[in-house]
Amino acid sequence: MKRFRRILLISLGILLFLWTLWFLYQKSVEVPAEFKIEKPRKQELVRKTVANGSIVPRKEILIKPVVSGIIRELYVEAGQQVKKGDQLAKIQIVPDMLSLSQGEQRVRSAEISVQNAKMTFDRNDPLAKKGVISASEMQGYDIALRSAQQDLDAAKESLQVIRDGISRSSAGNTVVRSTIDGMVLDVPVKEGNSVIERNNFNEGTTIATIADMADLIFQGKVDESEVGKVKLGMPVVLTVGAVAGAKWDAELEYIAPKGVEDQGAIQFEIRAAVKLNEGQTLRSGYSANADIVLERKDSAMVVPEGIVTFNLKGDSAFVDVKEGEGWKKTFIKTGLSDGLDIEVLEGVTMDTELKGLKKEEEEEGPPME
Repeated sequence: MKRFRRILLISLGILLFLWTLWFLYQKSVEVPAEFKIEKPRKQELVRKTVANGSIVPRKEILIKPVVSGIIRELYVEAGQQVKKGDQLAKIQIVPDMLSLSQGEQRVRSAEISVQNAKMTFDRNDPLAKKGVISASEMQGYDIALRSAQQDLDAAKESLQVIRDGISRSSAGNTVVRSTIDGMVLDVPVKEGNSVIERNNFNEGTTIATIADMADLIFQGKVDESEVGKVKLGMPVVLTVGAVAGAKWDAELEYIAPKGVEDQGAIQFEIRAAVKLNEGQTLRSGYSANADIVLERKDSAMVVPEGIVTFNLKGDSAFVDVKEGEGWKKTFIKTGLSDGLDIEVLEGVTMDTELKGLKKEEEEEGPPME
């Protein structure tokens, strides 16, 4: 019995050893990789650069008051179309107490002057009619009365301006009006809010923001490595994230002559005029991406750039061309590239079979960034 167990254990050990050798041999044998066959194809090829930015109106005006006070009435709200000269708000003046007191004192002084001049005129008028005093002397009394009355009217009008912001001869500046035709984008104040006038020392409180929404521009930035490739007049295709599946054409009209450092990189501002078709609308402030077309070819012979091998210097390119059962490395002359496909100028034809990616790599897809 013991002998049988010994023979069994030795046999199992030999079998395990042989299985291990077979397993290691199978692991060492390289399975020939299967590659996808690629052929050159004709397609449109576009080389472009992308700029990030936003859609803004070309004309955006901040309406500010010329007098300080309290908003008594608001006549507009955001989204409303207005014309130049339309009323936006009415301001109630809060008079300065010192100025108000001085104005009232001027009125009282002017009233006393009028009373005194009138008494003098009334006292001498009968004498003039009887010929006791000359007409020229009476004329002086008449002028003094008229002058005193004029001073009283001016003092009352000044007091009214101080108190109400308006006078009998003018509407004053208490009514805020639009300075352009356009749409009201924002009304940051409410009835009852205090507002400050614009002056040399203060920019003033914004009553409303008005813009011409029919004339929009894309405003964005381009990196210094790309700014040398863009030129004025280049076509631009805008994609707005908030509007899925829609694109807008634009034309590059401005490239900043000076760059600005932004997060360690030099950025140059660009602007492009947006071309709106009839019925199309965009909102101010939409974030957008601008594809600036640097170069375009309508019918180029291309291959996937992933199957092209470049030498270390980057001045030569090669592809693997099928030759019998194997592959032959062949030099090609390349042209325009969009990052996914690359144009082939020389080295292959439309019928040439090229070594593509491994089927396993194709099934797995591109690696995640």
